[in-house]
Amino acid sequence: MKQNRDVIVVSLLSLALMACDSKKPEAPEKADVQPPEVVVEKADVLPYLNIQEQPAKIALPFCERKNCIDIDIQTLNTVDPWMNTWIAKQQALVIQDQIGLKQDMTLQQAVNAFVKKSDAWQAELKINKAYTLSLYTRIPYQRNEFVLMQIGVDTEQEGVSVKDRYYFYVADRRSQKNLKILDVVDAKQQVNMDNIVQDAYKKWLKDNTKDVQQQAPQKLYWGQADWFFDQQGIGLHYRGDAIVKEAKQLDIYLSKEQTQQVLKADVYQHMF
Repeated sequence: MKQNRDVIVVSLLSLALMACDSKKPEAPEKADVQPPEVVVEKADVLPYLNIQEQPAKIALPFCERKNCIDIDIQTLNTVDPWMNTWIAKQQALVIQDQIGLKQDMTLQQAVNAFVKKSDAWQAELKINKAYTLSLYTRIPYQRNEFVLMQIGVDTEQEGVSVKDRYYFYVADRRSQKNLKILDVVDAKQQVNMDNIVQDAYKKWLKDNTKDVQQQAPQKLYWGQADWFFDQQGIGLHYRGDAIVKEAKQLDIYLSKEQTQQVLKADVYQHMF
């Protein structure tokens, strides 16, 4: 009987020792070497504008007279608040241009100035008719961050009627900036750009009357000109009276090759 107990005791001690051994920390296994994580940058995509045409939200004066001022402004509304502000700012400039002003005005302030000018004209003589203004806006082309806007104007002021007078503006949505042609032309290519413009200007002068040729400047300045772009290239737009009164409008189109030559490389890459 004692022998059996000794066997049992030995067995229990063996189990206890095995249990103690099992509690010893195991040597850590070598960790698998993971390859460095590759960070994939997401494409910086600007939100879709979702352009909606609508009448501009402006206040017009109450009129009890038969001959009241007629103002119709069709505008665009987008999902981009900055774009909406930019559109209204350019519209204000266009309205001011009809009455010879160039100030930092809101759209409503520009309308008020137009109304004031009309009232002053009517006050001179009873037969003087109030001004009329029809302004329409569209976005004919956009590419990545670059947006082209066209504003058309029909107006009648002091007996002078104007139809289809156009203005062009280009915006950079990413930097939230109104772009002039000098902003996108490579500094080293300005001489080349100037040669293209002057050559086109000379051809345009030949197609105008002798009176226009005599009054027109010898050289055309293009740094502040309206400009546009499409799938082929860029161009400049001059309203007829922007050069000399009673002249034809001038549109200068650059070929795709010329456009690639004169534009900054990063601009060309994103615009075409």
